[in-house]
Amino acid sequence: MGGQGTGRNPTDRGKPEVKRHVLTDAAGPPLAARAGPVNRPDSTAFESMLDAVPPIKRPSGQRRRRRGKRHADKGYDYAHCREACRRRRIKHRIARAGLQPKGRLGRHCWVVERTLAWLTRYRRLAMRHKRRDDLHQALLALARCVICRGHLDRL
Repeated sequence: MGGQGTGRNPTDRGKPEVKRHVLTDAAGPPLAARAGPVNRPDSTAFESMLDAVPPIKRPSGQRRRRRGKRHADKGYDYAHCREACRRRRIKHRIARAGLQPKGRLGRHCWVVERTLAWLTRYRRLAMRHKRRDDLHQALLALARCVICRGHLDRL
């Protein structure tokens, strides 16, 4: 346990742990996933997660029917997160801390929670065994591929 890319967990006696950031579509397969230290705020990984999925390119003359829309919980309630969405012309629905009740985004955020549970099914990701960050990211990418493959088989 431990190694680069981990941080001291403030709620679990300072154990070195990892936090996973996941970007999904409406059905749940992970489009992008990154692991980072548990003691860093969620908002620091927001822009890199938006950039991890390349934009959809259409043949010239065709317009996209609907712009991409991102839902995020109160951990991303910062001006720089909203500005990152505006620069990329992405509609956003970020819960406001202290203003909106907890249940408003529940109908959207459960998809991400379910995807995180899918990733935790893989034993090597349930607890971080690898000390090197690049190996952990590779295992995370492999788990994403397996989940997406299973999702495509069901279509």
